[in-house]
Formats: sequence, structure tokens, C-alpha cells
Amino acid sequence: MNKIQTYINENKEKFLNEMFALIRIPSISSISEHKDDMYKIAELYKTYLLAAGADKAEVCETKGNPVVYGEKFLDANYPTVMVYGHMDVMPVDPLDLWKTNPFEPEIIDGRIYARGANDNKGQSFMHVKAFEYLLKNGLLKCNVKFLLEGEEEVGSPNLPAFCTENKEKLKADIILVSDTSMIAPSIPSITTGLRGLAYWQVEVTGPCRDLHSGLFGGAVANPINVLAKMIAQMTDENGNITIPGFYDDVIIVTPEERKMMAEAPYNEEEYKKLIGIEEVFGEKGYTTNERTGIRPSFDVCGIWGGYTGEGAKTVLPSKAFAKISTRLVPNQDYKKIAELFKNHFESIAPKTVKVEVTHLHGGYGYVCPIDIPAYQAAEKAYQKVYGKCPVPMRSGGSIPIISAFEEILGIKSILMGFGLEEDAIHSPNESWPVEQFVNGLETIIYFYDFFGEK
Repeated sequence: MNKIQTYINENKEKFLNEMFALIRIPSISSISEHKDDMYKIAELYKTYLLAAGADKAEVCETKGNPVVYGEKFLDANYPTVMVYGHMDVMPVDPLDLWKTNPFEPEIIDGRIYARGANDNKGQSFMHVKAFEYLLKNGLLKCNVKFLLEGEEEVGSPNLPAFCTENKEKLKADIILVSDTSMIAPSIPSITTGLRGLAYWQVEVTGPCRDLHSGLFGGAVANPINVLAKMIAQMTDENGNITIPGFYDDVIIVTPEERKMMAEAPYNEEEYKKLIGIEEVFGEKGYTTNERTGIRPSFDVCGIWGGYTGEGAKTVLPSKAFAKISTRLVPNQDYKKIAELFKNHFESIAPKTVKVEVTHLHGGYGYVCPIDIPAYQAAEKAYQKVYGKCPVPMRSGGSIPIISAFEEILGIKSILMGFGLEEDAIHSPNESWPVEQFVNGLETIIYFYDFFGEK
């Protein structure tokens, strides 16, 4: 056991208790009643940063939820790393599917079960502890800034403006992010690409009020039936998205790049078993990894209307709703896609109903070059801890603010994630292995060591 591992092992219980204090705060950004919780967790992060050795840490206002900013300046000749993470979490619904209290973390079989265990309280907390260790032992050869936001899970609507207003304060050589995943616990990987995102809410209105389905059924269009048929028209039998113009800006990945992607370890039977399906499905002509890494997708994230309570109620509803998202690949403009979908979806609506499409949020995709010093430092850090070179991979997920960082601040981001596919982020029973926290913390410490050398 080396010095870093000994330190982590001796302090692991203390670290976990500190992390659990963050997790216990129900910082759900999409639900307005948790506004006070966003300030509560911001103040706790501020306390942790100051205790770790930051020169200053402050809770900054935005038009929405607060941002926590912290910094440690050591030497003008040192490179500057800005750590980005988010304090907010997804809603916990459906609550009845949780096996534990989502905001009372429990360790079961080596895994921390709680909302935010992985995404992103656990992963962002690693950076606070890595920073603390390096300062405590006089090993830090970088200036460090922290930027922790409270609105990532709702698309970071106010962080771009904060970045624009604070360009000087946020100057850095690289942005370091742990909000992604690895291929497997024994197969380290660095995310080199993220998909973009466009997200809408759709409202379909039929009659002016709910109607008796016996007296009116068959004579009046049912908004839920209509909505279901309209959604079904958005993709074809080959998994292609049918919105006119949707693929116009999609860059076709070369056969050579696809061959490199195919070298990443993947077992389809294990993949299906993990998520409990009999067969995979997606765009014809592409593998599962390609479908989530280099191709766009279309999904209904929620659909509701009418009566959904216990027992039966024979009602023909007045309204039906859906939340719909597309994941986009680099070069697709989410604003353009937002308009394409709205125009198309409203155009195919029958005259029996009225349709309203509202664009909720979105973001651009991101690609990180693998020849920059920060990537090379990350690569060495993974090699040091895992004994093997990390695999570069493109993620199917989105972190909209990453592309905004590059556009507004002119800074690239390195995505050193330590989550796993089985962690069930955004779902009931989110969890994260304690071992991933330990290994991730050690890897981040080595990143600073190697990046500081440059």
C-alpha cells in the first residue's frame, strides 16, 4: 500500500461521513420546493472547500440556483485546473421502487445506495478530498478553482450567463470533470465525446373538459390516443428519426474510427442481462456502442393524461402530455433541432386536437482531443492506479455546459468519470461502489501530479 492509499484508507470513514452529509440534503433542482436545499448544500460545499485549504470560497447568486466558487492560487507559473461538478440531483420518483431511503445513504455489499451517490455528489466530492490531500502534503503544483452549480440536471440554464459575467475569475488551462462513467471497474476509460440534447414538453388538447368515455367515446378524438400515434410517427421500423432535416448536420464517422470504437470491450449478453431485456434495438446498421456514442436518438421520457389512480374511471381526457428528448451528436445544433421538431410535430397534428410544443432546454455535443497535455496526464494517472492504459470512449450522455465552457471560456474539459453502467443514475436505487470512490480519489491525485509536471 503506497502513501496515498494509506492516507485514503485511514480517512475513508471520515470521508464517507462527509459525503453522506451532502447526500442527505434533497437538492432536487427541478422541484421549486427544494430551493432552500440548494442554498443549504451550497453552504456545505463552501465549508468543505475552506476546510480543505481554499484561499476563498463563496456562494454566488444566479437568476436560478446558486453557484459555489472556490480557488487556491499558489504560483503564476503553475497551470490552473478548474474543477466542475454539480450539487443538484434528479427527482427520486417512483419512490415505491426504492429499497432504501434515497436521501439516507446506506452501504450494502460495498455500494453506497442513495440519490446522488454517483451523480454527482460522490464524484464531485472526490475532487475536494484530492485537493485537500495535495495541499496537506505540499504536493500541489497547480492553481485550482472549483465551480459547483445547482442546475445541471435541468440543463444549466443560468450557468452560461454566470460564465460570461465572470470570464476573468474563471480563467484556467483545463476544466476537470467527474460526471461520466468507466467501461468496467477493471477497465478504465476516459470519455472523449458527449452527445448534445434537445428536450421538449408536448401538450395535446381535445375537448374542453374530461368526458364520459361511454357517452363520447368513438365520437370525439381522445388526446392520449392521438398523442401516442403522433409519437409513433417520429421513428420508423429501422430506428431512423423521421423529422425532416434532422440528419442534415450529422457527421458520418469514418470506417477507421468505427473500427477503433469496436476495440472497446463489450459483451452484448451481459449488457442485456444487466438491464433486463431480451433484445437490443436501435438504428439499423450500427452497433449498440455506436448507437449511443456516434448516432442521435429519440425518446419519450414521460407520458401522462386522463385517470391513473387506483381502480377504474371511464373518462375520455381533455388533455395528454409527454416529455420528449433527443440526444444529438457533435455538429448538430440543438436550437435548430428544437425548431425542426416543433414545426414537424405540430404540422402532423389532426384537426381534432390542438398541439403545443415547448422547448425546455438543450445543449451541444462535445469532443475532446486526445493529444493535449491534460488528456495525457489523465491517461498516466489511470495507468498508475489501474495498471493499464484507459480506453478513449464516446458517451451517449450529455453535459450541456461542457460545450458552453469551450464556447464562452475557450477552455477544453477532461472527463475523468468513475461511474459504472450498473449504478442506476437517474433511476430508483442509484448506487456507487466505495471502491470506485477510493480508486477515483487516488487517480485524481495522480492527475495533478502529472499535469503539474507539464
